[in-house]
Amino acid sequence: MATQGEIRGSVLDIGCGTGENAIFFAGLGHETWGLDASPRAIRKAKRKALERGAKVSFVLGDALRLEKLGRRFDTVTDCGLFHVFSDDDRRVFVKSLKAALNKEGTYIMLCFSDRAEAICGGPRRVAQSEIREVFSRGWRVNHVRPARFSTTFDDEGGPAWLSSVTSV
Repeated sequence: MATQGEIRGSVLDIGCGTGENAIFFAGLGHETWGLDASPRAIRKAKRKALERGAKVSFVLGDALRLEKLGRRFDTVTDCGLFHVFSDDDRRVFVKSLKAALNKEGTYIMLCFSDRAEAICGGPRRVAQSEIREVFSRGWRVNHVRPARFSTTFDDEGGPAWLSSVTSV
């Protein structure tokens, strides 16, 4: 996606964990921020960025309150956060995304698909229709494509959805 031009301009990686994706985007020349709710993950991400000489702003924060960042981005990425939200929190999250994206900004998301076998205690599975529904107003769904999510449970990766939606 990054090499195909879908990741553009300033980037916010939400649920960034220990920062691998954010560091990658910064390495491509994007002004990049990473946000996570885990203080430990943010500490590790900052350490990695320093060790690798990557210029990334890592912040501790709540993905449901992105307006608190006080700035907007051209691209917001999410690899594994969307599927943790309840139905109610998804609606809050979509509003939060609007506060973090520039007009015509794009949200790129990878989440576990409902095509994956349920793993006891594993993440919630998401149907393509759920993605399209939650982004049906004020958004343009560019695509929802089958993908694979790297896991420790499946050598081939678990079935996932790779989505791109633009704020309109």
